[in-house]
Amino acid sequence: LTSQPNPTVVLFASQTSQPRPKKTPHLTMCQDEVGLNGWTAVPVDAGRIFGDEPFLNEPSPLSINDIKFPSDDPVVAQTLRYAKERLHTETFNHSMRVFYYGMAISKQQFSEKAAVLSPSTWALTCLLHDLGTADENLTATHMSFDIYGGFKALLALKDHGATSDQAEAVAEAIVRHQDMGVDGTITFLGQLIQLATLYDNVGRHPYVRDFGRIIHETTRREINEAHPRLKWCSFFSNTLRKEEGLKPWCHSTHIVNFDKDIESNTLMGEWE
Repeated sequence: LTSQPNPTVVLFASQTSQPRPKKTPHLTMCQDEVGLNGWTAVPVDAGRIFGDEPFLNEPSPLSINDIKFPSDDPVVAQTLRYAKERLHTETFNHSMRVFYYGMAISKQQFSEKAAVLSPSTWALTCLLHDLGTADENLTATHMSFDIYGGFKALLALKDHGATSDQAEAVAEAIVRHQDMGVDGTITFLGQLIQLATLYDNVGRHPYVRDFGRIIHETTRREINEAHPRLKWCSFFSNTLRKEEGLKPWCHSTHIVNFDKDIESNTLMGEWE
């Protein structure tokens, strides 16, 4: 008799000889970091946030002395020095005004998110959001200033000791800080930098009615006096025209007539 193979053994052997499927990697993100570094998803259309009003809560006067700049954070301190060395004085002062405007907006309009958002992450975003316009960066690449600036910020912040999550949150917000639109979502940090920069640059928002009222006039005055504008609107509109001349494909062209809107900023005219 010729022995026949046991079909059960053959079946078992064929099953075990197959390579095991690889596990699909998945994103692991600490939920604390989502709020801490401003990753929470919000509408990119600020009009959906505020409805038909200029604010969710009527703003009250907020002194600049009641808003602490986190210079005691070593990462912020090193980034502050880094920004001062590279940015024009006009751009640096703008970045500081944006910090205080954003703090006022977040505290008075988004208090729950403001309670968990790291002031350091916000400060780093403000200090570096226009890094791509620095002389050494604007002509160093064919990339748009906001996108290249985000990449440069990511590398700088990791070098300064920021966590990967913090550096990535800042970089994402910088890359998208001119990404105005009505469709989709954006991080809370990205929305906040859009609101604060538009407030300082234009004094109006394409999707928020009476946007100038989102910050109390006393707060606005104190911030402008503490960090002088130095004809910022003229300076920045010329920077945009320079970029568009060098790079007619740049992302700044996404905001139609942005340079002219900045030059017609009546909200800040008193301090220009």
